[in-house]
Amino acid sequence: MNRHAIQVSGGCQCGAVRYHATEMFDNAHICHCRMCQKAVGNIFAALVAAPREAIVWTRGTPARFRSSDHVDRGFCQECGTPLFYDDITANRVNFTIGSLDHPELFPPLANTGNESRVPWFDTITSIEHGGQTEDGARQAWAAAIRSTSRQHPDHDTEQWP
Repeated sequence: MNRHAIQVSGGCQCGAVRYHATEMFDNAHICHCRMCQKAVGNIFAALVAAPREAIVWTRGTPARFRSSDHVDRGFCQECGTPLFYDDITANRVNFTIGSLDHPELFPPLANTGNESRVPWFDTITSIEHGGQTEDGARQAWAAAIRSTSRQHPDHDTEQWP
């Protein structure tokens, strides 16, 4: 696993917890194990690691759940956003790619935990893209969501909210 000097930041949906990392590993992956599925409330967890010494928590402190003898799952106790998988015996913390401000920079390179992969996983990219041509009702619904959003922006802020 190689290390790359790169400035990344991320955080939870409400903005109560924010982090920075000055290096990242090249281990972006999707984990399908049942524990990761439960931890993120989805059919897989997309993860990428930063060296432990390269991480700074810049706002708030994540809550932790000890999911096994050596693994902590980190999340925001205010909004519940899953933030990381931390094997406390390792030299790195695996962040959820979706919690990064720029998740597009970390395309997954591997699938792990395949014993629990849902059988229809390989078909999701062939699903028809619905909702791209929005009718009036859909546009109004989307505008109402945007106008009342309490989601923290994908960048650091002095204060939030």
